[in-house]
Amino acid sequence: MKALRFHAAGDLRVEEVPEPPAPGPTGIVVAPRWCGICGTDLHEYVAGPIVTPAEPHPLTGARLPQILGHEFSGEVVAVGEEVTRVREGDRVAVMPLIFCGRCEYCRRGLQHLCTTMACTGLSHTWGGLAELATVEEYQVFAIPDEVTDEQGALIEPCAVAAYGVGRANVRPGDTVLIAGAGPIGALAAFCAASAGAGTIYVTEPNAERRARAERLGLGETLDPTATDVAAELRERTGGLGVDVAIECAGFGPAFNTCVQAVRRQGTVVQVGLHVRTCEVDPMLWALNDLTILGSWCYGVNDFPRVAALIASGRLPVERIVTGNLAVEDAESGFRRLTASSPEDMKILITTREAV
Repeated sequence: MKALRFHAAGDLRVEEVPEPPAPGPTGIVVAPRWCGICGTDLHEYVAGPIVTPAEPHPLTGARLPQILGHEFSGEVVAVGEEVTRVREGDRVAVMPLIFCGRCEYCRRGLQHLCTTMACTGLSHTWGGLAELATVEEYQVFAIPDEVTDEQGALIEPCAVAAYGVGRANVRPGDTVLIAGAGPIGALAAFCAASAGAGTIYVTEPNAERRARAERLGLGETLDPTATDVAAELRERTGGLGVDVAIECAGFGPAFNTCVQAVRRQGTVVQVGLHVRTCEVDPMLWALNDLTILGSWCYGVNDFPRVAALIASGRLPVERIVTGNLAVEDAESGFRRLTASSPEDMKILITTREAV
């Protein structure tokens, strides 16, 4: 079968690989329909291996080359004898996190913080950028009829954004700042709106991305290279600042802008992944009695809630999709996204014959 495999930085190959074996008792074989290119995939493509395992992964035993793809929807083609949640022919979204179930974090219900966590499409034998993939029953969620295959592939990144918004405890009427208008920033804005945020501001230094954010109706946009964002937002909020700031850029100055822009006893949540250290001013955190929170992935049972919001129409996740490609053309999608093409935000890949 065809699969897109990551070998090393800049080295992606569409290759013929063996099909997965028949599923074990709790296993499921899925035929991926659509799979998104994630920022983590782009980090691997540019500078990997980072989380893809050069040596056998302690939980899965997987090692390079790695079939990529962890944001995907698919169709169930085979199930193990003990599987009861889905059956052949069901459309599903795949929750890619793989956990041990034995460490203290798993035992406390914090499976996304498992000490040996792996991820389908990053540190597991199988991934969504292939014609078939094997996952465990706990990793699949049947997609409601109201949710399309394309939307199903966006449940995973939307769960990341929804988890960050949930960590921020966004409440009806809150004023919210989103730093960064990439895919996760856009989804975070949608999630904040669905949580009842009264006013949403989005900072983005790239003019094309700002324009796209405006077209998507994410909120009022600000250019942090041309405006003192914190001063501007204090002026617009009667001198207070925003209630909540959610950093989705993975960029030190953006994080510090969030800290400066929130009101006293405000909340800042880091959602963007920072690949380098950031200089911060903890004295400002203390003086303003701030809550600073990290955010990692999502709860492993969050997909049904996110899918329900998509089905309701309150999370129009499909609006962030800017391109659909066949797997044979996948590397062009990686190149476009790493080049920060102004036309692109989220690209979906399929291994099916027709796009």
